[in-house]
Amino acid sequence: MFIKSFAAKIFAKIVVSKIRKWSQNPIEAQQKVFKTLISEAKNTAFGKDHNFDAIQSPADYAKKVPIRDYEELKPYVDRVVSGENDILWPGKPLYFAKTSGTTSGAKYIPITKESMPHHVEAARNAILCYINETGNADFVDGKMIFLQGSPEMTEKNGIKLGRLSGIVAHYVPKYLQKNRMPSWETNCIDDWETKVDAIVEETKAENMTVISGIPSWVQMYFERLRTKTGKDVGDLFKNFQLFIYGGVNYEPYRAKFESLIGRKVDSIELFPASEGFFAFQDRQEANGMLLLLDSGIFYEFIEAEHFFDENPERLTIGDVKIGVNYVMIVSTNAGLWAYNVGDTIQFTSTKPYRVIVSGRIKHFISAFGEHVIGKEVEQAMQEAIQQHGFSISEFTVAPQTNPKDGLPYHEWFVEFESEPESLQQIENTIDKAMQQQNSYYLDLIEGKILQPLQIRTLKKSSFTKYMKSQGKLGGQNKLPRLSNDRKIAEQLISLQD
Repeated sequence: MFIKSFAAKIFAKIVVSKIRKWSQNPIEAQQKVFKTLISEAKNTAFGKDHNFDAIQSPADYAKKVPIRDYEELKPYVDRVVSGENDILWPGKPLYFAKTSGTTSGAKYIPITKESMPHHVEAARNAILCYINETGNADFVDGKMIFLQGSPEMTEKNGIKLGRLSGIVAHYVPKYLQKNRMPSWETNCIDDWETKVDAIVEETKAENMTVISGIPSWVQMYFERLRTKTGKDVGDLFKNFQLFIYGGVNYEPYRAKFESLIGRKVDSIELFPASEGFFAFQDRQEANGMLLLLDSGIFYEFIEAEHFFDENPERLTIGDVKIGVNYVMIVSTNAGLWAYNVGDTIQFTSTKPYRVIVSGRIKHFISAFGEHVIGKEVEQAMQEAIQQHGFSISEFTVAPQTNPKDGLPYHEWFVEFESEPESLQQIENTIDKAMQQQNSYYLDLIEGKILQPLQIRTLKKSSFTKYMKSQGKLGGQNKLPRLSNDRKIAEQLISLQD
């Protein structure tokens, strides 16, 4: 055993012991975070505007601090961006994580000296939990690749800004620098397809043991490796042992990955965002990711079906129930207050608190009151894949409200790896799974308001071409799994001509 892997096992035991302490006392952990946040920020502009001095409890907080999304918090963020001190958090941020906004152009999410360590430690701790559980630490002696955005940063009024994944790249521990790939120069390539080709050249002869990234983009990397070398990824990288991913559900991609790799490898799911690192998979056999309750983030939860009510109830960690779809609201030591991240989650466990990401509050289909969410369409697709043995590159779903003939329906846009034997059977399986999961959808089908879903097969690389047309090819960009309109659908259709 090499020294690095031996040390990793010892360190893993220490870290897991610390995690158990707060995870076994979740309400106490969140109370401590809450009090610290309010105390630290009471003299900021935001704290004074919202009378933080008078806040003693989460109930007080809910009365004084309304829920905001980025657009609503933007007046404060603009003051931080312009260089003012003590606006959302004491002093100035270390960085802005720059992301693409919807109505306000670029979004600038602050990252402070207090919040930055949690982004780094959470990813590290996910790996250490895996090492402690499995006893497998040999991979730390091999090469690791993290498919991410460029680490290059610009500066705005004395504050550095860049993509979150690029910012985090500056914090890779020294003991991993020699193991880390691709090279700095390759990581700085802007064009994604050029970057992937360069990564293939750099890594094809290396001892790759850990590969990390959003599944759709890692799939592109694997496909080009196989095209370039003529080998399965598992034969090319004989010691490849661990796939780390986040951002989207891995299950729809799993069959294709195992085909490209030629064997099964362990995986770890992460739940990172510019706004904070929220959860990671702490056990291989557990359903869901451990919600990080001791990492400078105070959580509130609103039942998704009541989110758009005039005054929805804001729950804290002790009030949540397993299986309910919640909108997650965060307050952080980066200066985000009662902030709607946009994600919906469901708890799979409360001892400890584990979650799955069920979708986005803005990404749903309810053109007829069916309230279909991302988790449901992904589960339905996975059941069809398991039953019929096909694989896909990508898919998304949109309502067809005005068909030429017959009743409206949900249209599934699917890029298959190869033409399936019976599209009708796949449609039937998916539709049955949707009816079993969603009672509203079932009622609409039985009531002859909707007809069963239909699949539209897409040409190879349709989704890649779509993402490229949107300037979102590669990196941390994700395709919406479903939409309540046909904007994406119509653009995908146009690419078939």
